[in-house]
Amino acid sequence: MIPTPPIGAPLPAREPSPGGEEMRRAAEEFESVFISEMLAPMFEGLDADGLGGGGMGEEIFRPMLVERYADAIARAGGVGIAESIIAEFAHMQTVPGEDGDGARR
Repeated sequence: MIPTPPIGAPLPAREPSPGGEEMRRAAEEFESVFISEMLAPMFEGLDADGLGGGGMGEEIFRPMLVERYADAIARAGGVGIAESIIAEFAHMQTVPGEDGDGARR
């Protein structure tokens, strides 16, 4: 067990957790999907004669446009969901013997 530093002492540098980049990518991807689901209803009520000129092309193009908007928002910092997910992943890695629901194993 690693000794706890005294109160007020600087914490020792932690090595990056294995899979940290994978966790970040997964969290950002989740946030992008969430944002996409939140944006989609905004575009459902718009007339199809707008940006794409209407018709079948508009029906196909609009969901892809919403996904790109969501990706751009997530890459620009998102709404904070990815950071919360990463923090929870980190907490789950540091709390020994607990499942995700807090139950002891």
